[in-house]
Amino acid sequence: MQRVVRAELDLLVEGELDLILSVAVAAGVPLGHERLSLTRDGRELALTEVTDAAGSRLHRVRVDPGPLQLRYDALVRGGAEVVPASDLDTAVYLRPSRYAPSDSVFAQARRQFGGLRGIELLAAVDAFVAETVTYSPGLSLGTDSAVTTLATGQGVCRDYAHLVIALLRAMDVPARYVACYAPGLVPMDFHAVAEAWIDGRWLVVDATRLSNRRGLVRIATGRDAADCAFLSYYGANLSLQRMLVDAQVEGEAAVVAAASDPLQDDRAALVTIG
Repeated sequence: MQRVVRAELDLLVEGELDLILSVAVAAGVPLGHERLSLTRDGRELALTEVTDAAGSRLHRVRVDPGPLQLRYDALVRGGAEVVPASDLDTAVYLRPSRYAPSDSVFAQARRQFGGLRGIELLAAVDAFVAETVTYSPGLSLGTDSAVTTLATGQGVCRDYAHLVIALLRAMDVPARYVACYAPGLVPMDFHAVAEAWIDGRWLVVDATRLSNRRGLVRIATGRDAADCAFLSYYGANLSLQRMLVDAQVEGEAAVVAAASDPLQDDRAALVTIG
């Protein structure tokens, strides 16, 4: 299976700042080709690449005031090798974090899912979040945590992922956040899902039901969205003038639909991000 992913960001920088980008696919994803450029007035700026322990590839640069254009595209051939959880992973991804404060939802999780374990628990949490949260662009804030989402019953993909993660951690299941490209996603954007460590596998959950999990391409992995922002900056302000994200599966129609049509994703199936 081949997937083509693309991101374009037009930025206006208001002062000298440190810019960190996380739009490139993760380390280990098999690539046919890849191109990342950050330009100003037709001149390409030099980026420093840093890869974190989870395989997220960050690109960093110090920039002066003015407009910037980021362009990224990659051809993904096949699936990445699945990396098992380490002892450190299973400790870190059980802890409460800023946007997935599992200690704050502990009581509800135990009441709601008490007695469930493994795949049965995963399915129950997935169904609960899918049924109780309404996808509501523009109504949640970037500072909202899983507690807010549980109380308001509204949010976008990151909010769904945070709530799934918090509930699973409260039930003693290591869970983590994944930023990804999602072929077939409507509206098209950077996407976020959750992964849970169950029966020796990182199983992916998308309670929004807006993606086909088999087509996902990993960008970044972390405790929550604080670890996986596509754009971070320090020292001054910038504004995002324009953003375009695209992801497509290439191949015969049946192959494309099987990996990009959300309606063809069997939600009962156990899926890993490849």
